[in-house]
Amino acid sequence: MNRQAQAAVLFLVGAAVLHAGATDLYLRYVKAGLRPLLLAAGVVLIATALATVWYEVRERRTASGNAGGDGHAHPHREPRVSWLLVLPLLALILVAPPALGSYSAMRTGTALQAPFGYPALPAGDPVPLGLVDYAGRAAYGHGHTLGDRRIRITGFVALDHAGTPYLVRMALNCCAADAQPVKIGLSGRIPPVLQPDSWLEVTGTYSSRRTKDPVNGGVIPFFDVGTARPVPAPRDPYDESWNN
Repeated sequence: MNRQAQAAVLFLVGAAVLHAGATDLYLRYVKAGLRPLLLAAGVVLIATALATVWYEVRERRTASGNAGGDGHAHPHREPRVSWLLVLPLLALILVAPPALGSYSAMRTGTALQAPFGYPALPAGDPVPLGLVDYAGRAAYGHGHTLGDRRIRITGFVALDHAGTPYLVRMALNCCAADAQPVKIGLSGRIPPVLQPDSWLEVTGTYSSRRTKDPVNGGVIPFFDVGTARPVPAPRDPYDESWNN
């Protein structure tokens, strides 16, 4: 691929990165805190593409002047098939990949880890609590910091081979490629029909029940559901709180 083609591909990559970073599309690939770096990378790629074009034009003018205008200089043409490299970039721009869901969650062991501490619960009734936060308090704190408080949690639904329902959030280190699930089992007043990958907001209380993840043997705590209602998928479907 010649320099012009390289510059075009660099420009398209930079434009795709900028497009993803300027919209919520980037949340399908990396954690929210990496947005400034993503935008900076897009700017650098576009600047590099423009510099490559400028250098190529200047070099051709110099070569043309040295040749004395004899008309014998002919640029080498590259195979057109090399432009197929652009197709994945167009897919990146035009097609937003779905967030990882129940299929990945039930085939990957829980990523739940013992938290470093248990901050005081926020005010309110019910208490809005992240799924990872609840799971850590329930599994490793044995619910001591939860007491009898009513808690509200949001996540997507996953069902195991026996039909046991779980509420899940995928936790990120840096990007979707390393996303791992944190799961809580649901007991109590569970809706009679649950659709995998649908998002659910549940309100209830701590349950001392727990089980082991069949994939890696990790602890999966349960949540005693009082009420449940379907909700739209959040803007950012991944949970970053587990390693913060």
